[in-house]
Amino acid sequence: MMKRAVTFTKHHTPNSVRVVARRVMCETHNARLRLSVPVESRSEFGNIYHCTIRKTASQWVKALFNDPVVYRYSGLLPYDPRPYKWRYPQALPPNRVVSSLFMSYNGFMRLPKPDSYRAFFVLRDPRDIVVSGYFSYRSSHTAMGDIPQVRRVLREKPFKEGLLYVIDHLANKGTFRSLRSWATAPSTEAVGLFRYEDLTGEQQADEVARLMRHCGIPIPPSDLDALLSRYSFSRMRRGVETAGSVSHYRKGESGDWRNHFDDDVYEAFVAAAGDLVEVLGYPPHEPSPRARLGQDS
Repeated sequence: MMKRAVTFTKHHTPNSVRVVARRVMCETHNARLRLSVPVESRSEFGNIYHCTIRKTASQWVKALFNDPVVYRYSGLLPYDPRPYKWRYPQALPPNRVVSSLFMSYNGFMRLPKPDSYRAFFVLRDPRDIVVSGYFSYRSSHTAMGDIPQVRRVLREKPFKEGLLYVIDHLANKGTFRSLRSWATAPSTEAVGLFRYEDLTGEQQADEVARLMRHCGIPIPPSDLDALLSRYSFSRMRRGVETAGSVSHYRKGESGDWRNHFDDDVYEAFVAAAGDLVEVLGYPPHEPSPRARLGQDS
């Protein structure tokens, strides 16, 4: 009952109130870290920046970096810009893991940063982003920003027309351009690219360990295993579903777009995204008669 009440409140509280509440939660969390978690090693980097777009497990990544074990082995406090009404291109506080920054590569490079920093961007197959975005917009995401408006539209449209609408919406928001900007950016030691599919797949432990090494955070294997267990997708999904709502952590399976795209939808996707799939290195389209339009998974 309590979880259901919290979820209802989250979805129906005005955004201004949620911002204040979230800021208080962040400050309380960081104060608790300072008081109760001894720092065993400190990152050599002044800041770490988690850069992303929607539907690339941004909340999951944020949860990992908010965990006390990350503070223990880095000395860097978590920082979410949104509750603090941060505005681009203001400098962000030092000695923080900043999560999440929704911006292009060029936008990120214009941010003031310390001399020594690390950044990472999480890629995902843009076709799966469309499908995941549809279900998130229509059902599961907290009503904030443009979501209420898009949700009303999607609930009035058949599934296929809803997918076409989401493709246009993502294109207009610059989602596909942002993905392209990071994939085609010059290679640099300070910026790492990581795939959603690797961070959430069978080799998750190895890939998250690689991410932590990139960030200068030497988490021992046993602590890393415990960290991943605490934030497994199945556990986070189950925690929401038992509250009687639609889980924000849906299936998330690589290639799920094949269950939902038909030739018309794929043609519209290519018109909006161009050769982005090939640029990102994902498998090309292989037409299949088995697309099951309108079926959630």
